Amino acid sequence: MDFQKMVDYRNTHNPYAQRLGIFVEEIGPGCARVTKAITPEDLNPLNFAHGGVYFSMADTACGSAMASHGHMAVTVNASYNYFRSAVPGDTLTAVATEVKSGKTICVYDVRITDQNGTLLGTGTFSFYQMEQKINT
Repeated sequence: MDFQKMVDYRNTHNPYAQRLGIFVEEIGPGCARVTKAITPEDLNPLNFAHGGVYFSMADTACGSAMASHGHMAVTVNASYNYFRSAVPGDTLTAVATEVKSGKTICVYDVRITDQNGTLLGTGTFSFYQMEQKINT
């Protein structure tokens, strides 16, 4: 598997992540890292990054780690814990690691930190691995 091709593919074929400014930086066997710079458009009414930003980053990171196996997959369950908030100017990083790689169900943990390494939240995402291969 050419992981750089997978990174390029995911960055050019995910309009939702593109619109949010979520960028896949790295994919490896069962792992992935994505980043996002927080902008004023990402804020909720309290002037902190909206919870959906963290959740979308977490899902993108875990989905990218899942893609490292070369199969299409869909999220079947997700849980995310919010610890701290980000503000405009912060750069967030989500790192996903594989917990379980099964024939059909795969599970990933994710941690999101800011540019200072402060832990903002964690999550666990489960995916259904389809038979269809990813063509990059």
